Amino acid sequence: MSARLIARSHDLKRLQDEGYEIEVRSGFLIVRSVPYVTSGKMVALGTVVTDLALSDDITQKPQDHQVWFAGEQPCHATGAPITALGSQPGRQTLCDGVVVDFRFSAKADYLDYYSKITQYDEILSNPARSLKPDDPAITARTFRPIEATEEDSVFLYTDSATSRAGIVPVSVKLAMKKIAIVGLGGSGAYVLDLVAKTPVREIHLFDGDRYLQHNAFRSPGAASLDDLRRNLSKVEHYTRLYGRMRRGVIPHPEFISDETIGHLANFDFVFVCVDRPAVRKLISEFLKSGDTPFIDVGMELELIEDQASLVGACRVTLSTPGKRDHFARHVSLEGPVADDLYGTNIQVADMNALNAALAVLKWKKFCGFYQDCYQEHQSVYAINAHQLTRDETGTA
Repeated sequence: MSARLIARSHDLKRLQDEGYEIEVRSGFLIVRSVPYVTSGKMVALGTVVTDLALSDDITQKPQDHQVWFAGEQPCHATGAPITALGSQPGRQTLCDGVVVDFRFSAKADYLDYYSKITQYDEILSNPARSLKPDDPAITARTFRPIEATEEDSVFLYTDSATSRAGIVPVSVKLAMKKIAIVGLGGSGAYVLDLVAKTPVREIHLFDGDRYLQHNAFRSPGAASLDDLRRNLSKVEHYTRLYGRMRRGVIPHPEFISDETIGHLANFDFVFVCVDRPAVRKLISEFLKSGDTPFIDVGMELELIEDQASLVGACRVTLSTPGKRDHFARHVSLEGPVADDLYGTNIQVADMNALNAALAVLKWKKFCGFYQDCYQEHQSVYAINAHQLTRDETGTA
C-alpha cells in the first residue's frame, strides 16, 4: 500500500523524487534521516512522522501543522533548543516499528505534505548545515534506495481514521485471527458493521436465510432494489457489501444445527445473535466445551396496546473461560422459538444497532481496547426507564 499511495499522491511522489527517505505505514508518513543538532552540538539523524489525510488513498490537505519526531531534542548550532518547534516531549509508539520522542508544532498553512515536510526539514536541518557548511552529506535528500513495501492489511484502503486519532497501538489489540458472527438479523448485521472496521483477520458469517425486503429496514446501510432482486443469502449479501472495504469476510450460508455445530470450532471469539433458545443452548454448550469466549445478544419487546407503544430491553451476555456460571441465569435456553415481538421481525433498527454496539463495546473491553473497571459479563438496557445495568462482574 505504501508504494501505491505514494505513486498516486503528487506531494508524496515529489518528496520521493527529490530524494527523501519516505514510507507510508498504518496511515502515517514517515521521513527518515533528517539531520539535526543535539544539545551536545553534534549532528544526528532523526525521523519526522505525520498522520495523513486521505481520500481514495490519495493525500488531501494536511489537517493540522503538527508532526512527531524520533530522536533527541533538536537544537540550534549553539546547543540551545529550537523553541519555534514548540516541543512536547513524550515517548510513544505510533504503529509497529515507529517509536517517537517529541510532538512538534510549527504553525503554518501547509497546502500539502510536500510543503509540510520540507518546512520541518528546513527548521531541523539548517542548524546542522551551519555547523558543517562544507559537508554535502548533511541533507535529508539522501536518494537512498528504499525497498517498496505493501502493508499486510485487511483493508483495501488505508485506515487513516485510526492513525489520525493516534490509537494504532491500541487498535492492534483487536487483530484477532478468526471470529464468527452467528445470525445476521438486525443485531448481527450491525455487529458485522462495527467489527468490519477493526483489524480482525477473518470474520466468518453464519446464517441460512436470504436477504429479503424486510431485512433492509433493520440492517446497516441502504439496500438498493437491485440488491433485493439478486435474492442472495444474507451472508453473500454482506460479504459483497463489506468486500468493498476489506478482505477476510467469509460467508457460510447455513444454519447452526447438530450437523453443523462443529463448524464453530477453533474461533478466537464468537458473537451469537440468534433468537431461538434451543439453538442458543446448542451453540453456547459447544463453545463452552472448546473454551471459546463469546457474547450472546438478545432483545425482548412487548406491545402496550392501549398506548400503541413498545417497551422492552436489549441484553448483552459475555461468557469466558474464566466465568461461565452466570450464563444460564440470564439467557433463555429452552423452547424452539422466541416468544416476543422480535421473533416476528418487527423493524426496530435503533434497538438492533444499540444491542450490537453494546456487544462490540464489551468485546473491545475484553480485548483491552477500552479500559474495563468492572468486567461485567451481563448488561441490560431498558428503553422505557432509559436505564443501563451491569451485573456478573468478575474475571474475563
